[in-house]
Amino acid sequence: MPELLHTLFFFLIALIVLIAVHEFGHYWVARRLGVRVLRFSLGFGTVIWRHQKTPMDTEFTLSALPLGGYVRMVDEREAPVADADLPYAFNRKPLRVRAAVVVAGPLFNFLLAILIYWVTLMWGETGTRPVVGEVVQGTIAALSGFEEDDEILEVDDTPTPTWVLAVGGIMERLLDEEPIPVKVRAATGDVRNLSVVKPQDVTDKPEAVYQRLGLKPKEPSLDPVIERVVPGSAAERAGLLAGDRILKADDQFVKTWKAWVDYVRARPNQVIDVVIERDDVAVDLQLTPAAVDSAEGTIGQIGAAVKVPEELKKSLQVDYRLDPWSALLGAIKRTGAYSLATVKMAGRMLIGKAAVENLSGPISIAQYAGQSASLGMIQFLKFLALVSISLGVLNLLPIPVLDGGHLLFYGVEALMGRPLNEKIQIRFQQIGMTLLLLLMVLGFYLDIGRLFASN
Repeated sequence: MPELLHTLFFFLIALIVLIAVHEFGHYWVARRLGVRVLRFSLGFGTVIWRHQKTPMDTEFTLSALPLGGYVRMVDEREAPVADADLPYAFNRKPLRVRAAVVVAGPLFNFLLAILIYWVTLMWGETGTRPVVGEVVQGTIAALSGFEEDDEILEVDDTPTPTWVLAVGGIMERLLDEEPIPVKVRAATGDVRNLSVVKPQDVTDKPEAVYQRLGLKPKEPSLDPVIERVVPGSAAERAGLLAGDRILKADDQFVKTWKAWVDYVRARPNQVIDVVIERDDVAVDLQLTPAAVDSAEGTIGQIGAAVKVPEELKKSLQVDYRLDPWSALLGAIKRTGAYSLATVKMAGRMLIGKAAVENLSGPISIAQYAGQSASLGMIQFLKFLALVSISLGVLNLLPIPVLDGGHLLFYGVEALMGRPLNEKIQIRFQQIGMTLLLLLMVLGFYLDIGRLFASN
């Protein structure tokens, strides 16, 4: 239950922030361009909170169902408008003004992502050095020329000081058909330029691509001693504590942390009899690893981190932060790259070159929100930026009822010199609403399928 509440809380926080930013974009630009805004609402349904200074000011409301929001403006197409308000009516504004108000929502989502990446790049983070571990033959990494102990320096001319940036940069570009230039430094100090190409027989499903990529970080041999237990995890439920040393698992001696991890990963939802050493006393426990979806299928996970000696930790980690200007450029570049990757993925799914399993519904997004928050504020902010980009791209798709659909109508109006017939617009909006509902149903269906597959 605590884990569920944790997930729901951060999912709700993410929803409120993303919706508020999107709708504030519409609201702010509308007000600046002379459109009167009647209501700014977060959520739908029953209003549970409202604020309005005077009857002529915008009414701000919070409604019971936080799965969206809206900005209601003075508009003759929606309700009768008093003569005094006609100059402030949205429908009477020039085409460029209406287009600016509509595009402002998605634009503010992109600006939020840039702001988050800018702050996090300046704030900095401690990451694992991108040093390659064992390279399995037949993987994309092996075919591309990666060798054990190679340190990844750059991906497509972008510096990659951490493992997440290095592998993430490669994964982002693997869906493209062109080779990815990667610069690595061997243990001897020699620098090599590699070219990474996705084989034709690999699908566009991210899990399959990652598994075939075959890049694993260098793992030093560590004693099976726990440093930290994740709240609400299987490890906490079993009674494991920081400082515990794993001695046995089902009567098998455990000599290294890697051996322990491999044993747990192979036993999702299976009871393991564990013997630990705590304060020089042997203690018997029973542990049931949670089943988690991964690139290698369903694996067991307990939610515990290994204790790494301080000297070894320093040798494996790197502090990564940028000055304000470099961080801003990096934030813009990262937002642009993620936006382009999202558009490409949507296009590939549309033409059948990518599986619909790449879609994430509300349940998956909620899980990602909770998981990222468990890893710290930086990771949660990055998750927020990524979803904000996805929301911006989604709203710009030329689907009626979305912002992109309105922009499509405005484009037709610009070409014809007059607005599209209102009945035709309504018909297209009905089609668009149907498409969105089908997309939501598909997202829920895939999410539920993932839940059953992990149990």
